Amino acid sequence: MAPRVELVWWEGCPSTERALADLRAALSEVGLDPAAVEMREVATDEQAERERFPGSPTILVDGEDVFPSEETPIGLSCRMYRLGDGRPSPTPDPEHLREAPARLVRA
Repeated sequence: MAPRVELVWWEGCPSTERALADLRAALSEVGLDPAAVEMREVATDEQAERERFPGSPTILVDGEDVFPSEETPIGLSCRMYRLGDGRPSPTPDPEHLREAPARLVRA
């Protein structure tokens, strides 16, 4: 059974499309359907608090954050990631993104 993959976002995030393209490429590389990504918008502060939304874009696989971080604040904001070389980025490192679905296929 294929995993449920969601890209959770909010309207103010300029990185959603880039994250979606990178996620679909990563899924395709490991033989998962890139079109199966579900887009889910978090629209209000109340919803963000209720769902413990760590910012946009957030990638969930079977309901679990692929890049969990205790340091990420909850709310309607742009999420920051770290690239492999330590630089900040508004989207996950493409290499790290490819590793996440590869782990699912091996599981």
